[in-house]
Amino acid sequence: MGSKTLDLWAGIFVFAGIVALFMLAMKVGNLSSFSWSTNNYVLYANFENIGGLKVRAPVKSAGVVVGRIADIRFDNKDYVARVTLSLENRFQFPKDTFASILTSGLLGEQYVGLDAGGDSEFLQPGETIKKTQSAVVLEKLIGQFLFNKAEGDKK
Repeated sequence: MGSKTLDLWAGIFVFAGIVALFMLAMKVGNLSSFSWSTNNYVLYANFENIGGLKVRAPVKSAGVVVGRIADIRFDNKDYVARVTLSLENRFQFPKDTFASILTSGLLGEQYVGLDAGGDSEFLQPGETIKKTQSAVVLEKLIGQFLFNKAEGDKK
């Protein structure tokens, strides 16, 4: 009888470990808050450089997750990255909303931040956010700094 009880507890412990690993994988893969709900609408934003932005990355406004990145495509006509934002219906944004690609912490994940403007009209589903700011690429900043430093030494 003691052997069966021990086997049962070992099985429960292993099952709990598998569930914990599954939840960790969902969190790392940005699927933990994935919603099957159809209460979303789509907006678009064009960026010259998206850095390390990925599909399913969060869209935040005032630090609150208001949606997710649904798709990222390259626009052959304008040579920009076209990002599809899937936002929850309960969050509406004015037409003069500003979209920026930001980073959580120094080397954290990238996300799209929305700064609401003051316009009285709201963005409608399928519209494109006009005001955007591309990702800040650390390597580009270092290169510009070194180039400017080298130019300064020549004078």
